[in-house]
Amino acid sequence: MSKATEFRRMPFTFDESRRLTGTNVFFEHPGAALEAIGTDISDAVIDEWQNGIQMARLQLGWPDADIVWRRHVSGVSLAFAAPDDQLMTATEVNEWALTRAAQDAGAQALTNELPQVIIEMAQQEADPALMALITAARERNIPAHWDDEFFTAGEGHFAHHWPANQLPDVSALDAESVGRIKKAIVTGSNGKTTVTRALAKILSMAGLHAGYSSTDGIVVDGQVIEEGDFSGPMGLRSVLRNPSVEVAILETARGGLLRRGLATQDADVAIVTNVSADHFGEYGVHSLDDLREVKLLVRKSLRPGGTLVLNAGDAETVARIRTFPGIRKGWFGSSLQQARALGLPACGIDRGSLRLVTANGEWNLGETMAMPIGLHNRAPYNLENLAAAALAAHVLGVNAGRIADALLTFGKDSKDNPGRLQYWSINGVHVLLDYAHNPEGLRSLLNVAHQMGTTGRVGLLLEQAGNRTDDDIRDLAAVGALAAPERVWIKDLGGEYTRGRAKGAVIAILSDALFNSGLATRQVIAVESIEHLIKEALAWGQPGDVLVLPVHATEERNLVIALLDAKGVQGIEGEA
Repeated sequence: MSKATEFRRMPFTFDESRRLTGTNVFFEHPGAALEAIGTDISDAVIDEWQNGIQMARLQLGWPDADIVWRRHVSGVSLAFAAPDDQLMTATEVNEWALTRAAQDAGAQALTNELPQVIIEMAQQEADPALMALITAARERNIPAHWDDEFFTAGEGHFAHHWPANQLPDVSALDAESVGRIKKAIVTGSNGKTTVTRALAKILSMAGLHAGYSSTDGIVVDGQVIEEGDFSGPMGLRSVLRNPSVEVAILETARGGLLRRGLATQDADVAIVTNVSADHFGEYGVHSLDDLREVKLLVRKSLRPGGTLVLNAGDAETVARIRTFPGIRKGWFGSSLQQARALGLPACGIDRGSLRLVTANGEWNLGETMAMPIGLHNRAPYNLENLAAAALAAHVLGVNAGRIADALLTFGKDSKDNPGRLQYWSINGVHVLLDYAHNPEGLRSLLNVAHQMGTTGRVGLLLEQAGNRTDDDIRDLAAVGALAAPERVWIKDLGGEYTRGRAKGAVIAILSDALFNSGLATRQVIAVESIEHLIKEALAWGQPGDVLVLPVHATEERNLVIALLDAKGVQGIEGEA
């Protein structure tokens, strides 16, 4: 709730009042967005909400610009463009305008005067020096990134930085001494981190100093700079400010796109791995079509002539992208024929090999059976991830021979792709560890488990973050139940992953859904800790059994990897 206004009777609640720091799902400019949660918000309230924003703009001296609103099944989203240096004030304006619009006009006339506290906030937040630098950078085509701590002109080894409280004159922006580096943006529902890491490996083996940000951390030249989820603007800025980086790979998740928008505007390549059901109910996203629009926002991050790399097997996304003319596209998939039919360049599988096709020729990148993260062709989705990375590397200028060399080594070292489809053999028990954080990801992982060539039992871990809807959690459990597991261990993620739910709430939903799917009470066991789970699962397992461990939290994943490394050998048939 806004500290600038007194709330009256309103048929809704506020949710996710936020700054939009770049191009976003509403418009091309920075601004502010607000979610009003409630199903009986009238058109009259929405009209008056917009009128309030316009009045505030006049009183604050802000220029007229976009106001965009959308109804959805849980309420209304409204965003408006605002000056770059006034975005926090803009969130207060948005809340004030909605509160004003919802007041009972019969009891009290609507106030047209912006509260003094907001006027004073705007005066304090205003930063003419920053605005002059932003304007000059845009006019001179110089990439610039800023936050509460620094203003950065240029990127990587071409970057100059100034503290936010010591900004220089615009004459410091010398287009000859600062500049851009090559960049790839990676988004999608599943496979983002694997594609990001594979592309970084290819670029590094090609002799480039590569840095990347992802849901697992920030890595430069293969060295972990910081662990954690850096799939938003903060991670992007950290990589682009690193003086060692010559080329950047920037994983960009749904949350970052919706909370803040795009954090860069001149990428050379943008990849959309796939779009599947996940995170419904947040920020007005309630369907696959909604989610697809969010993921495809990365097309607007491309520089002129940049390439949007898409999954040829995602029919709905293929259909949607046809409505965006003038974008150079590349296609990847499990089938080279399908990808090639959509246009060039293309990368896919043909007669057991991964092949790259461009207008200038065709290259064999190697037999897929020899590519470690494909687990001897048991994980076709990981081979698609390699195809996406290979095509992006080609767009970034890496030759086919270097790409092929990297694909045949990526995944051999456990440090290449930690927590993504790792395999151990422990006393004859097959153990699979993966992120698999949504139903489609879990379905793919369980398909790998069933291809292990064993008639043994399946043991499965299920956990989920609290910000998923009840239906999302039930869907995850239903996918798990379809694999006919003999044993399912369920646990709370805990910590930051509870995200508003009480302890045990997710476990209760998972267990009810599993029982409704036909599992017996004896088959479902709730555990408190990941250490206890691993100990119990390995004691339960017999030769030929498969343990399927989708682990989401980074700290827990690292602990599980250490425990499994101490017990067995990683890799299949000499691939360790």
